[in-house]
Order: sequence, then C-alpha cells, then structure tokens
Amino acid sequence: MRIMQLMGGGDVGGAKTHIMSLVKALGERHEVMLVSFREGPFAEEAKEEGIRVEVLPTINLVRVRQQLLALVDQFHPDVIHCHGSRANLMGALIRAKRRIPIVTTVHSDYKLDYLGAPLKQHTLGNMNAIALRFLDYYQPVADRMAQTLIRRGFNPERLFVIYNGMDFSEKVTNFDRAAYCREKWGIEIDEKDILCGIAARLTAVKDIGTLLRALQIALREAPQLRLFIAGEGEDGEMLKKLAHSLGIESRVVFCGWVNPIDRFYAAMDLTVLSSLSETFPYSVLEGIREGCAAICSDVGGMSELIDTGENGYIYQPRDVEQLAKYLVRLANDDEMRHQFAARLLEKASREFSMEHMCRRQEENYTRIIERFRRPVSAKDGIVICGAYGKGNAGDDAILKAIVQEMRALDRDRPIWVMSRRPKETRLVYRTGAIYTFNFPAVLRRFRQAALYINGGGNLMQDVTSTRSLQYYLYTLSAAKRLGCAVMMYGCGIGPIERPYNRKRTTKVLNQSVDLITLRDDLSQGELERMCITKPVVRGSADPTIILTPASREVTDLAMESCGIPADGQYIGFGLRSWRGLDAVIGEIAAAANYAYEQHGLIPVFVPIEFSSDLIPAERVAALLRCPHYLITTRQPIEVTIGILARMKAVVGIRLHSLMFSAGQGVPVIGLSYDPKVDGFLEFIGSRTCIPLSEATREKICPLIDECVSGALDARVQRMAKLLTERESQNSKGAQELLHQIAAKYGKGAAQREK
Repeated sequence: MRIMQLMGGGDVGGAKTHIMSLVKALGERHEVMLVSFREGPFAEEAKEEGIRVEVLPTINLVRVRQQLLALVDQFHPDVIHCHGSRANLMGALIRAKRRIPIVTTVHSDYKLDYLGAPLKQHTLGNMNAIALRFLDYYQPVADRMAQTLIRRGFNPERLFVIYNGMDFSEKVTNFDRAAYCREKWGIEIDEKDILCGIAARLTAVKDIGTLLRALQIALREAPQLRLFIAGEGEDGEMLKKLAHSLGIESRVVFCGWVNPIDRFYAAMDLTVLSSLSETFPYSVLEGIREGCAAICSDVGGMSELIDTGENGYIYQPRDVEQLAKYLVRLANDDEMRHQFAARLLEKASREFSMEHMCRRQEENYTRIIERFRRPVSAKDGIVICGAYGKGNAGDDAILKAIVQEMRALDRDRPIWVMSRRPKETRLVYRTGAIYTFNFPAVLRRFRQAALYINGGGNLMQDVTSTRSLQYYLYTLSAAKRLGCAVMMYGCGIGPIERPYNRKRTTKVLNQSVDLITLRDDLSQGELERMCITKPVVRGSADPTIILTPASREVTDLAMESCGIPADGQYIGFGLRSWRGLDAVIGEIAAAANYAYEQHGLIPVFVPIEFSSDLIPAERVAALLRCPHYLITTRQPIEVTIGILARMKAVVGIRLHSLMFSAGQGVPVIGLSYDPKVDGFLEFIGSRTCIPLSEATREKICPLIDECVSGALDARVQRMAKLLTERESQNSKGAQELLHQIAAKYGKGAAQREK
C-alpha cells in the first residue's frame, strides 16, 4: 500500500504523537511519504526516523497546490491521509484534480480548536470547517467525536473510528521522583505528597481553571495533594493569577514545556484531564503507562477507556465539586489508587496499544480504498422501512438486527432507513436515513436501491391503524415499480379484519413482493386464507434473535445504576398498557408476590417501550408487598437483553420481552393480548401462554413453578438454538435477491464519478 500523509508541520501534543507514531509504524510495512507544510522540529524529527519527508511551505496556495499535485503524480498513492487544518485545506484543493481517496483524522473538535483566539477561530477555524466538507472520508478519534460529526451532518457511512494507541512496554524504570522534581523545578517533595499531573496546552478548551478550583476544595481533606501543570499557552499568566487568588500557589507547580513527558508522568501519582472537549488524548495514555491512576472529564473516548468506579473516575466537564471528591478519594486511599492504576494499565495495554491502533488504521485504509473503488451499479443500495424512530425498543432491536445482517452481507453497500427521527437513526445505526413521509426522498432512494426491506415486526395489520397498513402497501408497490427487489423480512401477518384492507393487501403482496420470511406459523395460515400465493414464503424467526446481550460487566453496571444488585435472583416482567389490563393488575401483582414468597425471586420490571411501559409497571409495583425494582431509564438494546437474560423466568405482555428472553434461553410466560403473542409462543412450542383477559394468580403461579423448577430448561435451550438457525433464512433470502438484482442491472457497469 502506498500512503501519502499530509500534515501542517506545527503539530504538538497528542496530534504530533499520533502522526509520528503512525507514520513510523506504517513505514515498516508500507510505502509512506510524509508531506509537511511547514519547516520545523516535526519534519526534522521525521527525517531522523528515516521517513521520506517533503516540505512545502504554504505561502502561495496556488504554487503549493501544483507542487503537491506533482508529488502525487510521482508517488502514485493509494490513499492520501490529512492531519490538521492546513492539510485538510490542501487535501480539499487537490481532490477535484485526482481520483484518489482522501481521508482526514479528526484529532479534535474543529469548532473548538481555536477557542479563546477569535482571529484564528474566524480564519483558520472557518477555513478548516469548510475544507472538511470537501474530503471523502473521516477518521474521528473516538466514537464520541463520530457522534459529533454525524450531528453536524457528516455522512455516517463515511466515518471510520480510530483510537490513539501507545507502546506500553517503554516504561520509565529506576526513577527517583524526588531528585527529578528537585533537578527540574528546584522544589522538594515529601514522601507523603500525592502528585497530580496534567500535560496540556494552557488554553480555554483545556479548562485547567476547573482543576485549580477543585484542588482548592480537595486540599481541605487531602492537604498532601500537589498539582503539576506541564504545558504552555496563552492562558498561562491568567492561571497563575488564579492559583494565587485561590491561595493554593504553594501547592501548584507550573512546569512549562516538559520533554520527555514520560519522566514527568513517572513522577506523578494521578493523571487528570479537565478538558471541555477532546477526542482521545495521548496525555492520559502516557500517564497510565507510567502507573498513574486517572480522573478525567467525560469527553471524547474517556468513557470507553475508563470504567468509573472500577479503574478510574469520570466526571462531567466543569463539575468542580465532583472532581474535588475524586481527588480526595484517590489521595486518601492508597490501596484504591494503586488498584485503579493497575486495572487501567491492563485494559489500556490490551485495547489501546500501538499495535492495535496500526492494525485498525490498516483496516480503515483497506475499507476506504475498497469503498472508493467500488464499481457503481444503477441499483446498489438497500432501503429499510418499518416502525422506526418511535422509541420502541422492540422495533429498534429489529432495525439493529437487520442492519447488522445487511452489513455482514456487504459492509460497503449503502443503507437508508425510513425513520420518524432520521437524525437519531443516523446517529445510532450509522446508516443513511430519510423521514418516513418525505415521499420525494423515499422515491429517490427506491430508484437507487437494489433491495427494499419491509420489516420486521407486524406491519401488515389493521388493528391499530388502517392508515399505516395502506402506507406500507404503497411503499411495497412503489419500490417494485421503481425496480427494487422487495422482501418482507422476518415478519408477522395480521390480523387484517376489514374486507377492503384484506383485498388490497392480497393484491399488493401478490404483485409487488418477491419474498416473505415469517417469524411464526400462524402468519402462514393467514397468508393462505388471503390467497397470497405469488411471493416465495419461508419460515424464519424474528431478526432480534441474533442480537447478543451486553457483556456481564456492562450489564452489572446498568443494573447497579438502577439500584439493582447484579448478583440477585430475579423474575422479570415486561408489561404494556392494553385493553383488559385493569382487570388483571391485581392478579399479576399477586403472582409477583408469590414468586418472591415461594421461590425467593425479586420482581424486576423491564420496560420495552419508554416511557409508556413504566405506567403499568408502576401500577403493579404499587400493589406489591415484596422487594422489587424498576428499570426507570432507557437502556441500549443489548443491555435490555442482558438484563432479561439474568432472569429465572419472564412474564411478558410485550412480545419482545418474550422474544429477547427466549432467545437467551430464559423460560417465558406470555399474557397474550394479540395473535402475534400466541403465534410466537406456539412457534417455540411453549405451553406457558394465557390470554390476558384470563390471567389469574391461579393460572400464572403454576407456570412460574414450572419455569423455575428447571423442567423446561432443556427445551428452552433447544428452542433458543433453533430460533437462531431459522433466523438465518432472513439474511439468506436478502442475499439471493441482491444477487438477482446484480445480474439484472449489471453491477459495476459504470465507474464511480467523483
């Protein structure tokens, strides 16, 4: 691979470390040219490392552009990689002249890069913001920066996240920190002193003022704390005056520019980050490598690195009081501080190493090049339509599963989701998204798509709404007219009660649908009764079956955040408001009390749709005389599944509370309000189903006994495996249709036009 790296040349701090480390590592396996737009230490250091460096000072942009184009023609790079505002500007200027993918690493929030420097902010900052829009691909450093870019309108399918990495083997050894402090700054430290270090530019975005104010508070309970600030910047004098006004100047050392930084952190006990915005700062990794415990503001990828309360602490930016509490806690508890440091070093060494970063970078380059060179077909994308963007965890889970399976078939195929909240959908699922009722945009996407997926769930029904049924039927016929293969994906059918709706549904499905995969057998009977015979019909399962629960550690933290001990014995309840529920509220509560009194199972109410499912949960909980818990905050789908997987049994009205649980091998008891619940439980061969209107304690309690006894365990586990096997029919069917469309339209007939 031939890689051209463009950089401003004045890079400092984490960006400099990232670029230098990356270029050195990549140079061992690939042809790399580094182009710097400024003379200086960076370019000289790169030359000393044996890196091929070309320096093109950006005094005359027209001239530099021509020189850069000449270098491109000479080097023939497979990819051009930009770092920083000057490099982004030059990348944008040459993009129109050469068909080479151009990617930029977003090291920081470009809107905050020049915070506190209005002139630079309105010149260099604005130029960079414009140039970014003209590049091909983006590498945000940490997922949170990716979220920021998506919110600002960047295409989520052009983002490739990367994390900074470090060689954790190169640690300082045989180090006398007292001698180091005496030699560097002429100060004496006491053996009992707890040294807290931060290495950062002294600028507004680093918010070191918050750290100074927190230190003033912390010194009341932890007088052994001392703060060392390594860095220079325009806020230096202001921060010194602040330390003086707070009366803490004797406990603060302004170290100036420090090099090498590893010895600085080897002298510290704590590394602190107080920034208002970051991506994934190297300074924190450098402190971790030298054995520091960490306290960081909740910015960038810090929450992905630090599990607060387990291996460090995360606090909200500008929260002086919380930062002070964490400083006191780690300063006064030597054992905790050492444990946190060891745990964090282990995690960082495993997940944020230099080797891991370089491997991820190579993977990103490969994907970028493949995607850029991807042959263009007249019909290439996938449009997915369903009840998305309405806040229902079941529908969200369906979408997540379908997107996951489509990515597994072809990770570079464009995907567009029709959603009630397209901005949120783009952010969560990292796909394209269009508003469900933006008909011009929907039809435009149908013209570009190879496959239209309707599903999953029970969209073909008129119990809740005739209007929604007619809308979905319209999209099926429109997609077919515009050349899409049409699939109804892991769905349920019915009930459709009105005669006109049944007639219309039969006509549209016979004329417009190529393949239907069904999640239950009752739906097969409904298709037969409606004389729907033209589409190919296959048995499958609900797409959500493939979703994996969150890890044990993540699930533990989520439960504990809701006040639920992670090691308890529980029975789950997935309730929803529905006609007839009022009459059986007391019966459900009696069954929950029974589960606790007879089997020691504490009821946990797990809402699937927020916040409507909290209402029946709270009504039942109010009648309980036993301990109980409610999940009162919206959880990610994987966490919801992880929580349900902890239950000994689950009593559910919500269909997806039953599906999520059964997919994890948990025995379920269904309180059926709709044929789709009966269909699912019949499909998995469960006898534990009661019509909601007949849900009495006398009927529910024996089923709880049966579920808890273990008598159903083997069958439940077999069914969980069978569901996973049957679900594969969904993606297999989609793949067959994509192959048919590719053959029909001659995939790759035209090349990408930039």
